[in-house]
Order: sequence, then C-alpha cells, then structure tokens
Amino acid sequence: MSFYEKELSRIRGIVYSNERQVNAVIQMRSYIDDNYDDKLDLDVLSRNQLVSKYHLLRLFKKYYGLTPRQYLIDKRIEKSKELLMTGMSVTETCHTVGFESLGSFSTLFKKKIGKSPSQIQKKQFSRREIDV
Repeated sequence: MSFYEKELSRIRGIVYSNERQVNAVIQMRSYIDDNYDDKLDLDVLSRNQLVSKYHLLRLFKKYYGLTPRQYLIDKRIEKSKELLMTGMSVTETCHTVGFESLGSFSTLFKKKIGKSPSQIQKKQFSRREIDV
C-alpha cells in the first residue's frame, strides 16, 4: 500500500466514522419532509430513528445548522406559501401544513417571508385578474 493509499484510508476513517449518525440525520430530515403536516416533536423523531432525542437534536444542528423544530417550521412555511399561491384560504392553509394556531402561523409566516399570508394570497389574486 502506497503512502497516498494509507493516507486516504486514514482520512476516510475519520470522515466516515459517523456514517450511522449521518444516515440517521438524513433519514430524520426525509421523515420531516414527508410528514411536515403531522404533529412532530423530538420524541416522535427520536423514536423513529431509535436515537436519544438530545443526541439527535445535536446531530441535526451540527449537520444542517438548524434544529429539527426550525427546519420543520421552515418546511411548513415553504409549503404554505405554495398553497396560498394556489388560492387556498389562509385558515385552511394554516391547518393543512400542520400549524394549530392561526395567530402563530401568521406571525411566523410574516417573520420568515416578510409579508403576511393574506398579502401573498392577494398578490396571487391580482396576478390572476391581470391574466384574465
């Protein structure tokens, strides 16, 4: 084995030593993507991955730079924007993407997007009128 092969082997061992952890985090993100409209919390996610919820929280933050909760909120907001642009009502959108409170949904939406859900919806309606 050459020096470079030994070095590659050594580096691979360092980089991929946590492959199981990386897979758990990737699967958790995929689970959130597929189930964002369900009631999700750390207990549900950790049971799904069979990993301690606090360990999973640290791993997710390490690899994605966000907590699972922050990622879930971002995912819900992204999906709600899509639904609002199709003409769905604000209240229906709120509950469809998994928020329980219309007030917290509107506040988070405005904080993340910069406009309220009704402003996005009105903007979409005005576009339709121009197209007709």
